[in-house]
Formats: sequence, C-alpha cells, structure tokens
Amino acid sequence: MALASPIAYLRHASYSPAVLDLAIETLDPDKISEALFVGISVPMHTALRLGIEAARRVREINQSCHICFYGLYASLNETYLLENVADSIIGGEIESPLAKLIDTLANGKDPSMVQGVSTRERQEEPYLEKITPLLPHRNGLPPLESYAHLYKDGEHLPVGTVEASRGCKHLCLHCPIPPVYKGRFFAVPREIVLEDIQALLEKGAKHITFADPDFLNGPAHALRIARALHDKHPELTFDFTAKVEHLVNNKDLLPEFARLGCIFIVSAVESLSDTVLANLDKGHTRADTLEALNHCNKANISIRPSLLSFTPWTSAEDYLDLIDFIEDNELIDHVDPIQLAIRLLVPPGADMLNSGAMQPHLGEYDPENFIHRWRHPDPRMDHLHGEVLAIAEDAATQEEDAALTFGRIRAAAVQTLERPDRDRPAPALPPDRLKPPRLTESWFC
Repeated sequence: MALASPIAYLRHASYSPAVLDLAIETLDPDKISEALFVGISVPMHTALRLGIEAARRVREINQSCHICFYGLYASLNETYLLENVADSIIGGEIESPLAKLIDTLANGKDPSMVQGVSTRERQEEPYLEKITPLLPHRNGLPPLESYAHLYKDGEHLPVGTVEASRGCKHLCLHCPIPPVYKGRFFAVPREIVLEDIQALLEKGAKHITFADPDFLNGPAHALRIARALHDKHPELTFDFTAKVEHLVNNKDLLPEFARLGCIFIVSAVESLSDTVLANLDKGHTRADTLEALNHCNKANISIRPSLLSFTPWTSAEDYLDLIDFIEDNELIDHVDPIQLAIRLLVPPGADMLNSGAMQPHLGEYDPENFIHRWRHPDPRMDHLHGEVLAIAEDAATQEEDAALTFGRIRAAAVQTLERPDRDRPAPALPPDRLKPPRLTESWFC
C-alpha cells in the first residue's frame, strides 16, 4: 500500500514512476542510475533500517538524485535522516506533498517551500490535510503470490491488502502513530475501498486484510464496507486489526462481521498487567482482554493477540502469568512465538519519551538502531528476553510446531526466573491438528 497509493498520485500528475518493492525485489542499479528522484517508504522500524541501507547504495550509484524518505518512521527519525542520507522527509498523508515535491524539483524550484516537506533548510510538521482519494495502482509491483498468504484449513491462499482508514484517534504512548497523526484518522471512501478490492481479486486474491491501524475507529464505516463486500463477493474472507476496547464496545457487531466473512482479528493486547497497560495508556484492562476474547469466541472469530511481552514494568510474575494465560485459554496456535519476545521499542520522537514512568529506565540513545535503550530493573528479565528471542528465531527457521516452541519458551522462563513451581509439562497438542487461520507472516511496528 505504501507504494501502490503514491504511485497512483504520481501517475495522476502525469509521471510514470519506476517502482521496486525491496521487501521482495533487489535494488536495480540501472533504474537508480537514471533517476532524478528516489522515494523510500519507511512505515515501520525494520523498513527504516533497510531503507537507510538502500539510500546509501542509491547515493553510491547516483550522487545527484534527490532522496526522499516518507512514512511514519521518516517523521520520527527526521533529524538523523536529513543529516545523513535524505534530502527531504514527508510524514502523515504523504501523497499530495510527494507529488508537489516532484513537480517543484522538475521545475527547478526550491523544495523547502513545499508544504508538508521537511528539508535541511526548513522542517515541517507531518501533513495532515485531507487528500483527494485515488485508487491505488499496483501494476509494476510483484504478484500477490510473492507476499504473505492466508493459511486456512491446511491451504495457503493469496492475500490482498487494502486500507479503509488511516491514522488513529487513540494516543497509546508506545505507538508510532500518535506522534505523527496526533489523534486524527481519515476514512477512505467506501467506493475506493471496494474498487481496490475488486482489482485485487482480479489479481488472484482469495482473502483481504484491512491494514488500518484500527478498523473500528469508525465502526459504521467499517460495517458498511464489510456489508457491501459480502453482497458482491459472499465467498470472500477478510481480517482486520482492532483495539481491545473497540472489541468490547462493539461486541454486538462481531457476529455480523463473522457472518460477512471475518475469520480473525488482530488485537494489541500487549500485556495482562494492569500496571503495564496503564503505563502504556492502552485504554483497556486485563478484564477487558478476557471479555474481548469471550466475545470473539462466541462470534466464532479467531483472535490473534499482538504482545509487548517485555517492558520496564513487566515483572517475572507478569511474564509467567502471560504464559499460563495463553495455554489456559487455548491460544498457543493464535500467538506467533515471536510475540513472546517483543520488547518495548522507543524510537526518537516517541510520546513514551515524555512519560514519567519511563524516565527512570531510559538509557542512552542508540543511533545505529534508531532506538532509546532501556534496562529492566530485574536483570533476569533482560536475560530472558535474549533467550526467548533466540528460541523464537530458531523456531521460525526450523518451521517448528508452535506447541513445541511454546514449551521451550516456558522452560526458559521457569529456569531464568528461578520459578520451578511454575513449571508444567510441554503442551500435548497433536501435530496434525487443524490450526486457526492466520497470515504466513506476522507484522508489527
């Protein structure tokens, strides 16, 4: 989406951009050598690190082209990027400023005068004006088969990604969206979303994932889209992401979403500790998580929790409690093992930096990794993080059964945290069991 949408706006402005998806493709020196402008999308932290490597390679090949970084992590890392690899930065609703920037450069004018574009000469706030919606343009991108698939009932099916909204009206302290969107979100017109889905189906999609930060920021808008989608394509399934509090507040809508084709929901549970949740300003409690889980189960929608398993406030007891909760609620196949290794990420510009609860734990800024380091007051927790991360990475490489990985993680936690009383036998789940639907790649910021 971060390529398909801006391509549409540039084509509308009579440009014909070449495109490379470096998540799938390798950098093409021939395309780079001829470019007057190179835009690099960095919607996530990993994309930022890969994008900087790409920018340095671009500069080696083509010293005169203008390099622009755009996306959430461009805004958060604006100072570093402009000082080292970028000529300009765009955040927020990037499409209109991007097209105007290229027009300005093509006409030999000063790019620092374009609204929403930060340069070394002038820094701008992220662009949050509503833009004219255009249908994303995917011609020239790799085929859907190159990307993540849906795993369902033992089959792997191609997936298409669309956005029904952008931004978020919530202000969770650890999230990269609030510093950029500042509590605003923008609905994409229903006809654009449905036309985009139709185009993806023609390219072979059998399932749609709504990439909105929160599909239920506008529940009426989401429901209208789901109803229209089901009316036209009753066989099509979909998934979306929604906050725990939205699942609780919109519990009456869940059975209809299931009837319309929703087969799973990703929700940022983050933690079961009310202390951790309060320090993240998540807006929900442990009790809310259990309620949301029950509502989804009753609606026959699989819930896939995303977790923030390591924070400065996560105690040894909290971690072991999370392990027990996953097993007791039969969520082992619903939680990607890497989720049990996710550590609080504090990038530059993050609202978390202004949190009084975070200040005692902050260490030095690590410019090579674009994060503020922090240490846990219990050294065992930092050690456990390294162990669990190694287990999860090894399991992914080996394509190990989730139940075996879960057992290894529990054993590591029991030993490292010196709690033999919390030991249990490894979960006895049959290897040929039917697993819940999921995407073949989990993603998070």
